[in-house]
Amino acid sequence: MSPINKLFSDGIKLPSPPAIAIKIIETVRRDDFSFKDLAAVLETDPALTVRILRAANSPYYNVSSTVNSIEKSLAILGTHAVKNIALSFVICSGFTCDAYETFDSAAFWRHALSSAVAAELTARLAGVSTDDIFISALLHDIGIMIMHGWCPQDYRRVVEHRNEGNQSLTEIERDIFGFDHQEVGARLLENWLLPKDIYEPIRYHHLEVVVQDEYKVPTTILCIANNLSSFYNGSQDVNKIRQVKRLLDTDFCINGKKVDALVESVAVKSLELFSSFEIAPGEMRPFSQILQEANRGLSELHDSYELQIIELKQSKAKLQKQAKELMEINEKLRELASYDGLTGICNYRVFQETMDSEIARSRRYGREFALIMFDVDNLKRINDEYGHPVGDTVLVSICQAVKKIIRESDTFVRSGGDEFAVIMPETDKKRAAIVAEHLRTCVEELPIHIENKKIPVRISIGLTTFDPSNDTTDKGQIILMADKALYEAKRSGRNVSKSFFIHT
Repeated sequence: MSPINKLFSDGIKLPSPPAIAIKIIETVRRDDFSFKDLAAVLETDPALTVRILRAANSPYYNVSSTVNSIEKSLAILGTHAVKNIALSFVICSGFTCDAYETFDSAAFWRHALSSAVAAELTARLAGVSTDDIFISALLHDIGIMIMHGWCPQDYRRVVEHRNEGNQSLTEIERDIFGFDHQEVGARLLENWLLPKDIYEPIRYHHLEVVVQDEYKVPTTILCIANNLSSFYNGSQDVNKIRQVKRLLDTDFCINGKKVDALVESVAVKSLELFSSFEIAPGEMRPFSQILQEANRGLSELHDSYELQIIELKQSKAKLQKQAKELMEINEKLRELASYDGLTGICNYRVFQETMDSEIARSRRYGREFALIMFDVDNLKRINDEYGHPVGDTVLVSICQAVKKIIRESDTFVRSGGDEFAVIMPETDKKRAAIVAEHLRTCVEELPIHIENKKIPVRISIGLTTFDPSNDTTDKGQIILMADKALYEAKRSGRNVSKSFFIHT
């Protein structure tokens, strides 16, 4: 099964299209529909009706008289404009499930809505009739939200690599996931039974491949809109504007002041529409204001070029020093947050995070992994008889011995006082049992002496494995199975290893 088919077959619970969205699309696709037909659908949702009227009366549409009914909004704005407003509201509010709690939805929808505005303005400037371009642009990056919801940790890796600036976003996505957000978004909307005119341009909107003539114009407009929105909602990369100007010139023979007016109006019109969608504008401001701020900054520079060079050198040296200090502080913080202070191995937080990522990886690639849990037999008696410093020495000695046995790919953690765990990727039951017994014998042979007296050290071990074919097993069950096996090892006399599996 291909990676993207796996996502759509057993990934996160994908959002379904709101029922009213389906009714709206079905209505406008009928050849004989009337204003009354569409108004009747929209008016079944009073809250949606209010939001449509609010948007229709916003500065974005600049109507000359108050719009106080759905039928009047249809007559003044037109069927497709009202359809776009309605679909935008119901779809934006549909992505609120728990899978997206850590996702910056405000930034996402700000980019999406300003892309929709940019696409509509671009189509109008180019004299192109693309009734669905607003919705296509609104949803062009919906695949990013889906991929983030499916595997947040892997998508954070995508963002980290993207920030390095060496590859495009889609290239990194394909390297890590095996597919990109264009394909995911198109597949989702196809499953929603939306028209091909909406989802086919989304499939290729980064223009990395040759697009069919049928969809070349809307796909190019999506690419232009995405770049304009990215400029305003990102780091104001001027290369985005350069690409917009190139595409408008080569594909639509539009250049000069018309392009400048388009760039300016995207921000102005987006800001007019944000309030209707209850979206914060963030730091978005018109292009003219950005230029004014840049000119103001330039005018405040020192006239002396030589002094500027000196200041730049001083600033660079200071920044380099601060960056080095910050790296050292961050490294120390990472160690404090991830490692046990006594033994130097990973702590309980890392254990939980690694279990999550290992379960996800195991399910994705269909390979088992093993979990070994052990604790020190009679550590309390050692502490009581010899003192806690000796008990600490025992724990450190055990950890040093275990680290020599396990692989670099294994994760060794201290999960409690005298409790430890080893997560072993791509390890089956047989291999895990061999490792567990090796750990037990190595610890038993540790030469720990106090005042010429050898301290006997023993551990009891429980182990289990996770079989990705058993998709009902969760993290808690896996840990519980290993813990049960450890309890059985204790109950049967200590200094032994036991296993516990589901469906063995």
